Amino acid sequence: MKARVHVTLKSGVLDPQGKAIHHALSQLGYAGVDNVRAGKVFELDIAESDPEKARERVDRMCRDLLANTVIETYDIELSA
Repeated sequence: MKARVHVTLKSGVLDPQGKAIHHALSQLGYAGVDNVRAGKVFELDIAESDPEKARERVDRMCRDLLANTVIETYDIELSA
């Protein structure tokens, strides 16, 4: 089973990387971009065929390593 995890900063947490990207887009002439929030994407191949067990396993991985749950949120997508 494949898992894709999207990790983003929680609302209200300062995002200096997003600000830098926003500024660079503006300098390159991309008008109309009001805000940029940067994040991370992890793609995992999991040796698990049961979607519920796979989700639980990936959720533990997120809480243990992939996301700092104090300042970040994450979303898990599973596919066969």
